[in-house]
Amino acid sequence: MRKFSLLLTMLAAVMVVTSGCSTGDDAVAQGDTFQFVSPGGQMVITYPPEQRKQIAELSGPDLVTDEPLSLSDERFRDKVVVVNVWGSWCGPCRGEADDLETVYEETKDLGVEFLGIDLRDDRQSAQDFVADRNVGYPSIYDFGGLTLAALTTPTSVVPTTVVLDRQHRPATVFLKAVTAEELDAVVRRVAAEAPAQAAP
Repeated sequence: MRKFSLLLTMLAAVMVVTSGCSTGDDAVAQGDTFQFVSPGGQMVITYPPEQRKQIAELSGPDLVTDEPLSLSDERFRDKVVVVNVWGSWCGPCRGEADDLETVYEETKDLGVEFLGIDLRDDRQSAQDFVADRNVGYPSIYDFGGLTLAALTTPTSVVPTTVVLDRQHRPATVFLKAVTAEELDAVVRRVAAEAPAQAAP
């Protein structure tokens, strides 16, 4: 199967080629922050608590309001956060949008929040995407890929969904479109982790 990928350079120049696969040979956690690539072409990667590392700060302008939006905001504090990288130009993103919204609505009472990262998109098209699908959670508008670079240096794919534990460390990474069933199961498992399990 031919692999298409999104390559993020150090200058945050983003080359987008429609994608469902990832590049790279190994998952890595280096230094004090988390980085990954797909190990052996896996499309779902799970990290036990003892292997999790902090990610870099995610921040940027809110897609709709243009106000600053950050993972460090109060609404995300001590929450499991589902980060979804998407674009209105991305067919699989359109396909998974209803599934993401379903899991968001069904798990927010468990201390779960969602945060989108809208990548390389026409802003009006992205806003229409959100309105047409009644998306209830916010997205960072990330045309140039700076926010995404902080999350997934050096490589990623679109769509990507990362489930962060309550310390905002990646617990599971989906390098593909997700279904409501598979995402719901992961989110509930991570939300149910005892504080002792999630501690570094």
